[in-house]
Amino acid sequence: MTTTPVHPGIPSAEAEREPKGYILKYGLASYGLFLAILTPVLGGLSIKLQTLNNGDLEAAASQLALVTGIGALFALVAQPLVGRLSDRTTAAMGMRKPWILAGVIGSAACLITIGFATNLATILVAWCLAQVFSNFAQAAETATIPDQVPAQRRGIVSGIVGACTPLAILTGAVGLAAFGSDALRFTVPAVIGLVLGLWFALTLRDRVLREKPAERLSVKEFFTSFVFNPRAFPDLGWAWLTKFMVMFGYASIGTYLTLFLGAKFGMSTAEQAQFNMFANIAMVAAMSAMSLIGGRLSDRVGKRRVFVTVGAIIAGIGIAVMAISPFFGSAGLGVILFAEVVIGAGVGLFLAVDMALCTEVLPNPEDTAKDLGVLNIANALPQSLAPMLAGPIIVAAGGAGYTVWFGIGALVAVAGGILVYRIKGVK
Repeated sequence: MTTTPVHPGIPSAEAEREPKGYILKYGLASYGLFLAILTPVLGGLSIKLQTLNNGDLEAAASQLALVTGIGALFALVAQPLVGRLSDRTTAAMGMRKPWILAGVIGSAACLITIGFATNLATILVAWCLAQVFSNFAQAAETATIPDQVPAQRRGIVSGIVGACTPLAILTGAVGLAAFGSDALRFTVPAVIGLVLGLWFALTLRDRVLREKPAERLSVKEFFTSFVFNPRAFPDLGWAWLTKFMVMFGYASIGTYLTLFLGAKFGMSTAEQAQFNMFANIAMVAAMSAMSLIGGRLSDRVGKRRVFVTVGAIIAGIGIAVMAISPFFGSAGLGVILFAEVVIGAGVGLFLAVDMALCTEVLPNPEDTAKDLGVLNIANALPQSLAPMLAGPIIVAAGGAGYTVWFGIGALVAVAGGILVYRIKGVK
């Protein structure tokens, strides 16, 4: 299969730099997409469901588990499938661009729908579709990295993406506190994500397939879009498991922070949004600094694994501190802020090198987007498993439910960071 690029500006394997302006536009597109989809995950959906249930925290928690759990399963399917399809796309505009355009437009429409929804069924359907479309965009955008960026420069790109994530979280948290209606809390991030995503896609010098694949996508190929052989590609398998475990630890707190504040500290939804903003400011400051520093330092020393391990351990410590915060009484809120700083530093260091590490364990250059999509399952799957496991564990553990749950998240994250040393093809 021929994969010759027809657009100028795409680097060859020997190129030293990516096309001019690519990193800025990619970073802003990533920021916009993360802003649109993470603002609901990290508080928007929780507040929306509390409002829908007239402040009933128990009902909101159950519905939050349902919506985020099912939605993440849709993301789980969409991510690798679009990766497979974009590797085979022969559109004149490029391999990745059609999927990015469909993704940012579709996700914006679905998120705006949630903002105005008045019942659980509408929220559930719109959120599932938003997950599908946002993963269309993410899978295709991620695939442009190995298309456009030489291997020795990918740590910088990974670090910038790592910094975009906390910036999106912070902006979203500020919006949750500043906007007085659910409609604005969902619409504004969605529109920002749409504009930035369109700018990236419409100005991208995309890779183009000049010849159609010889064979159609078979049923077998369809199902292999979601799996890989860890025995044949052990480094890819260990990279997947490491990413999954660290992101599981992070997901154990992200979705449930506002409900945690309501259940353990008696906060109203307005107070939850306000404190959530301060908590995210603390986390983002640490995460942004570590993302930018970690990516550049990783490129300079030529190592990835040590940054993943240290980042995971730091994040695990922060999650453990979060777990014991209710035991500090009125000082517990201060403990939460400290925990957020520690978690931010750890996750920022992890994100700074994770994408660069993943692109260096891909086994087949013709299946780049498909394999990255499989790796990105490790981002989506924890968002599904964490809510589904959290509810039963929190209920079963009674008053210590959140402490037990966050403790599990801390242990899983640390274990994931240690397992990165099973990867042998990356230093």
